[in-house]
Amino acid sequence: MHELIKYQFNTRRKKYGTEAALSLLNGNVGREVLAFHKKLPNYAVTPLHNLAHLSRRLGLGSIHIKDESWRFGLNAFKGLGGSYAVGKYLADKLQCDINSLSFAALNTPEIKEKIKDCVFVTATDGNHGRGVAWAAEQLGLKAVVYMPKGSSLIRAENIRHHGAECTITDLNYDDAVRLAHRMAQTKGWVLLQDTAWTGYEEIPTWIMQGYMTLAVEAYEQLAETNSPLPTHLILQAGVGSFAGSVMGYFVEKMQENIHNIIVVEPHQANCLYQSAVMDDGQPHCVTGDMATIMAGLACGEPNIISWPIIRDNTSCFISADDCLAAKGMRISAAPRPGTDTPFISGESGAIGVGLLYELMNNMHYQDLANRLQLDASAHVLLISTEGDTSPDIYEDIVWNGRSA
Repeated sequence: MHELIKYQFNTRRKKYGTEAALSLLNGNVGREVLAFHKKLPNYAVTPLHNLAHLSRRLGLGSIHIKDESWRFGLNAFKGLGGSYAVGKYLADKLQCDINSLSFAALNTPEIKEKIKDCVFVTATDGNHGRGVAWAAEQLGLKAVVYMPKGSSLIRAENIRHHGAECTITDLNYDDAVRLAHRMAQTKGWVLLQDTAWTGYEEIPTWIMQGYMTLAVEAYEQLAETNSPLPTHLILQAGVGSFAGSVMGYFVEKMQENIHNIIVVEPHQANCLYQSAVMDDGQPHCVTGDMATIMAGLACGEPNIISWPIIRDNTSCFISADDCLAAKGMRISAAPRPGTDTPFISGESGAIGVGLLYELMNNMHYQDLANRLQLDASAHVLLISTEGDTSPDIYEDIVWNGRSA
């Protein structure tokens, strides 16, 4: 029987204060990152939707979802990481403090002369590369982007729209990352990759810190509206940079008040789930084409910086069928009239909604939901990390029933 959901409870979760150090993701860092982003063109706080009707229907205390389709006009959250990493790199190059730096200052003739030869290179399924291309565009700098085979032509065109050179390769994501690394070494370019390996850790750390802005915003939005703070986080993962960043911030901020953190991946690219199954405390890789509709999560090699944070703080690792992402997209787009706010959530953004719905509606998973304490006392925070970054694929799924 094909399982919609496979799960592994984490035997290595640690009590607050004994887990991997969270100093790189604490509240002070989050405020610094947010202050930087507030200086960028088009900065605005993205919406936090209260899915009150859905939470009542599922028997939960509350569900809130952060809608990152509004971020910087890029239709996804990834610009947060790319822009902050560019800022940190250039601050180091110019020997100045990131707190005193803005993209406006970087565009002065004197500074532009000093940074004009910088070329940024990265590999991406679309969203991260577009964020890097956008950040480089703001400064009149060049970006080179490599995409894995099967990548959306529309996503590639969106990257080129920001002036970047973009190539769809015949490689899977992890091999495209290796190509970007080789090109950086050969050409003297700056590798801005959203995953890490031994010897390449500083820039991925900056990217993870950049993602903290959405977590800080979400926490403040909940507090400002007197909404319950989350007892549960459901975070989607590719290499784990986003998941590690958000859980790191909330664990450091809320300590034991976060009862359960669930990390979800597609079946075809479930490297964190497989690492939990191996249960030796080490990250493990998966290989192959990783053909999933959740293109932003089609990654087979965990980020070595985020892995200890994920290992020490996750309650349960879940591997999910594509149909749950598709279901989440439809639920988000078409709530019952007059109830929750409809919003556009893409394939990688909607898996949290689809998973939560399945856990609470499918009797086969009732025991799992109970073990996760998903009940009327649960307050769940989700992040919709992208909108319809490939409109044709979005329409095919939501309108035509693909991956039903």
